[in-house]
Amino acid sequence: MSMPLKPKKITVTDTILRDAHQSLLATRMRTEDMLPICDKLDQVGYWSLEVWGGATFDACVRFLKEDPWERLRQLRAALPNTRLQMLLRGQNLLGYRHYSDDVVRAFVAKAAVNGIDVFRVFDAMNDVRNLRVAIEAVKAAGKHAQGTIAYTTSPVHTVEAFVKQAKAMQAMGIDSVAIKDMAGLLTPYATFELVKALKAEVDLPVFIHSHDTAGMGAMCQLKAIEAGADHIDTAISSFAWGTSHPGTESMVAALKGSDFDTGLDLELLQEIGLYFYAVRKKYHQFESEFTAVDTRVQVNQVPGGMMSNLANQLKEQGALNRINEVFAEIPRVREDLGFPPLVTPTSQIVGTQAVFNVLAGERYKTITNEVKLYLQGRYGLAPGKVNEQLRKQAIGNEEVIDVRPADLLKPEMSKLRGEIGALAKSEEDVLTYAMFPDIGRKFLEAREAGSLTPEPLLPIPEAGGVAAASGEGVPTEFVIDVHGESYRVDITGVGVKTEGKRHFYLSIDGMPEEVVFEPLNDFVAGAGGKRKQASAPGDVSTSMPGNIVEVLVKEGDQVKAGQAVLISEAMKMETEVQAPIAGTVKVVHVAKGDRVNPGEVLVEIE
Repeated sequence: MSMPLKPKKITVTDTILRDAHQSLLATRMRTEDMLPICDKLDQVGYWSLEVWGGATFDACVRFLKEDPWERLRQLRAALPNTRLQMLLRGQNLLGYRHYSDDVVRAFVAKAAVNGIDVFRVFDAMNDVRNLRVAIEAVKAAGKHAQGTIAYTTSPVHTVEAFVKQAKAMQAMGIDSVAIKDMAGLLTPYATFELVKALKAEVDLPVFIHSHDTAGMGAMCQLKAIEAGADHIDTAISSFAWGTSHPGTESMVAALKGSDFDTGLDLELLQEIGLYFYAVRKKYHQFESEFTAVDTRVQVNQVPGGMMSNLANQLKEQGALNRINEVFAEIPRVREDLGFPPLVTPTSQIVGTQAVFNVLAGERYKTITNEVKLYLQGRYGLAPGKVNEQLRKQAIGNEEVIDVRPADLLKPEMSKLRGEIGALAKSEEDVLTYAMFPDIGRKFLEAREAGSLTPEPLLPIPEAGGVAAASGEGVPTEFVIDVHGESYRVDITGVGVKTEGKRHFYLSIDGMPEEVVFEPLNDFVAGAGGKRKQASAPGDVSTSMPGNIVEVLVKEGDQVKAGQAVLISEAMKMETEVQAPIAGTVKVVHVAKGDRVNPGEVLVEIE
């Protein structure tokens, strides 16, 4: 006979202003569409609203041309009665590298001053050493520090290991524990077992954050509640389910009248849902077909956003037909790296290396710089044992560090202030530059020049697919057969023309990307200088499309075979491009920032 459940009011965090639109609409919701509904959101009685972190900061600066700090201040003023919450990547903050401790402390302090009450702090490796300084900074600011378990499954990720992690975070002074299931890997009974163990061993509130990618999110939350969980993360129904979260209204209705009644007003929530139903239409160009229920995540562990990214990379290569090979390779790479959870940035590190392995036809023929840093211990301690043969191949005789990676970093704030100079009008501006140096600088330069212009939104299609405007933005649809598979392609001109180039939105199977088309005659020999295809032994080329981030040689330099001559970037990961032979650099055809394609001659060595 089972024990009766102990009555407990369940509290709720709504992700509508952060993770919900990040999961479904590429993080494109603008502040102007958040503020009008804040009065009603503030009346609900949520435990918190998640409003910041993850890709919101990046998207504000890169696409929306909004100051993310100003967004936070506006939301703080508009939501006086509700806690505001953010997601913080531990020592990575909001970026893709570890920052020095003084940057972490400065960022947390400024986030708190500008309006954040609750900091959900996680580390992609679940290495608690990478959480310590962020947690200390949150507590120093007098705010709520939530220690986070990045949930994943592997031979080394046991209930006992997660409980041990929670205890280590508790010793650091956290106020609550979050189970962050970023990929939708939790199953109902696994959730029950984990929550029950945490509640038995750790005397702290337990929060459940589970994406509904595999269609089990609501079931997992219900079993979590039955096991003693205190809190659930949901999304207003018009931005719920699929790669987002269980619907707020659905969970409130499910618990209504039970011992776990949230006490939230269902009619008020429905009004909010209708508001966001209309708002979502404005962002239709960012809708992706990769956001529905997909149980494949239970096999390949690939989160929805990562799946879209991989598909896009393979389309660029004309190799989308090989996506299943990449899905099969991802678990193998993950095992070689000691089973890291697939969450930013480790999801990109594993996914990009898997793409390289498949397309090269040889595993680890090219190893990304991030994999080298990972194997050197620069991201933290791997959860399991790494492939020592691969480590030797990647880093040779270089030392493997066993300290907390940030212990090796010198203070950076003074250097960052000097680099950005007078463009920064505040410490917040310096931190924006610190998070995203290139796009942060461009944002601050455009603000100084008064030329900040958000990316254009396409007209909302009327019933029947006719655009609401004068034909501008009506997509032209094609169906393309590649290797026996059909893909739908929509191309939409958005009426933006800069420097003789026409901007379009290209949607392939629902994955939106902005692309720029130039007249073909810019590329003919002698006109735009299209690069020739590599054929000579000394021709340096890359195996992946990307951007040149650094040129390491100049004409006349002597180089050795295997020496790095360029650094290229693809899928946010950097890779060395090496000299195929020893010799003298005859011609360098590229500069920093150039876009390059596979097979093109980038450097000539003879």
